[in-house]
Amino acid sequence: MTADALGEARPRGERVLGHPRGLATLFGTEMWERFSYYGLRSILALFLVAPVTARGLGLTEPTAIAVVGIYGALVYLLALPGGWLADRVLGARRAVLIGGLIIMSGHIGMAVPLEGPALVWAGLALIVTGTGLLKPNISCMVGRLYPPDENARRDAGFSIFYFGINVGAFAAPFVVGDWLADGNRWHLGFGAAAVGMALGLVWYVRGQRHLGDAGVRPEHRLTCAERAAFARLAGGAAALAAGGAVLWAVSGTFTLDRLTVVLTAGIVAVPVACFAYILFGDHGLTAGERARMRAYVWLFAAAAIFWMIYDLSPSVLNLFAQHHTTLSIFGVGIQAATTQAFNPLFILIFSPVFALAWVWLGDRVTASQKFGFALLMVGLSFALMAVAAGLAQTARVTVWWLVAVYLVQVFGELALSPVGLSVTSHLAPRAFQSQMLGVWFLSTAVGDAVGGQTGRLLAHMSQQAYFLTLAAVALCAGAALFMFTRGLRGLMWDRAALTARE
Repeated sequence: MTADALGEARPRGERVLGHPRGLATLFGTEMWERFSYYGLRSILALFLVAPVTARGLGLTEPTAIAVVGIYGALVYLLALPGGWLADRVLGARRAVLIGGLIIMSGHIGMAVPLEGPALVWAGLALIVTGTGLLKPNISCMVGRLYPPDENARRDAGFSIFYFGINVGAFAAPFVVGDWLADGNRWHLGFGAAAVGMALGLVWYVRGQRHLGDAGVRPEHRLTCAERAAFARLAGGAAALAAGGAVLWAVSGTFTLDRLTVVLTAGIVAVPVACFAYILFGDHGLTAGERARMRAYVWLFAAAAIFWMIYDLSPSVLNLFAQHHTTLSIFGVGIQAATTQAFNPLFILIFSPVFALAWVWLGDRVTASQKFGFALLMVGLSFALMAVAAGLAQTARVTVWWLVAVYLVQVFGELALSPVGLSVTSHLAPRAFQSQMLGVWFLSTAVGDAVGGQTGRLLAHMSQQAYFLTLAAVALCAGAALFMFTRGLRGLMWDRAALTARE
């Protein structure tokens, strides 16, 4: 006999769900993966705009902002096919391992200090692909460590797992940006990200024995006929994309800027197509389910606006830190990339506070009000940035402006991000219960992609006007959610009335 985490005796050899060593395995893997991801993110925009003489790529700031936005958007977009491949072909266990190896390969490619951008773009493509495989499936395995009826332990496990994410995100800017990449040693920073992912993979492989059978097999394995059809479809799509890329290149009209615009349009089209399919297709949805989906569309749009501004931190705010702030805290000099550690630090501090606040408030505050609050916070943060940008026209401003901005933004994130998954699960039609959780992450993809394109406004207006414009968009959207709270609440929560109409 052996004992599980709760001290209960079980027959030897039986899988122990929720074993702390299993959670520790996934905690450590995700911590190091996030270290590599946020390490790269903290220096990517700075590297892209650095002149060739400083070993950068010499892109304009609007182009670099667009590239960083597309990079973040594709990470979330590819989580959808990544989850599907795990469910149908690979199993979550192998998907995480393969994804980690692809991520590490991408960072290694970027670490090679060759002239020209070829390895940089290839490395970014590999990192995006690998993250799409790893990120959704490692979270899935955390949930599978626990029996279906042990919700409290599962919630606690995810809380610990989330803590690991932010530990890695907090440490990365210091190690990669403040230390290794200092002095234009960009490729050394990229190499550190590769080492971080390698440590995560070693931790994962050594700890797999503690995961039981979680994620070993695909949940809904494809039949032989389905595999053949999938191979034909995937091969045809790849050939079509490659052919289109070649034709575009030989036409002489291809530019990096145009590519980011095309990718942004494609990313925005994905959720539009998803909602059109759900709302207008013949899926047997009841009147109540359609009403709840209409309410969800507004919340999705609100979330996309939030992420459009919030995820400008590694690009617009990072570049502002480099060019317009005195990089010193309590007399200690820091690098611009180090400011990317403010966000995860505040999340670690305030997550328990907000968790207690939501329990205390209960149903007195609706999802739309929480989303509205999040939009008001992110709008306020860019109003603060507008003030800082105005002061920076004459002299560098203190970095404490950015500290205040990130603090206000985290208040918004903690009101929107955890609530988003919950409200998605509640409002999803029965026929789309699982798929809708993937659709929720598309709001981040849309926000990141569109946010990256907003950097082009900086070529036509001052920084102060730019920040004020985006602040006004968020503040107006937040005010609208508060104004229409009663109508959205009726669509989302008044089940009795909806049932009567059905």
